[in-house]
Amino acid sequence: QVQLVESGGGLVQAGGSLRLSCAASGRTFRRYAMGWLRQAPGKEREFVAAVTWSGGSTYYADSVKGRFTISRDNAKNTLYLQMNSLKFEDTAVYYCATGNDPTYNDYHEFTSWGQGTQVTVSS
Repeated sequence: QVQLVESGGGLVQAGGSLRLSCAASGRTFRRYAMGWLRQAPGKEREFVAAVTWSGGSTYYADSVKGRFTISRDNAKNTLYLQMNSLKFEDTAVYYCATGNDPTYNDYHEFTSWGQGTQVTVSS
């Protein structure tokens, strides 16, 4: 059973940057695609970004494309999300997620999530 622990959230002014991390344990990290989802107050959880097992392919929601970068370090069992040019509407709880496939097709295939880390962007 995989365990995912997010960190790196916080309060930042609009235009600022944050880097989220997700430490994974409990299974062979490098075999599976990983992703980030987020949920704002009163809204459904939505896709942010995903990366395949090797890091060779990445996917982004249109709302974050060009501002966020997802990456992974398979030697450290860690997933990252570099968030630049943050906007007020990026305020949400961010979740690290994974499924059972090495490639990525759709975030609904993610079956495990962490507890989340709060990102608050002040305008």
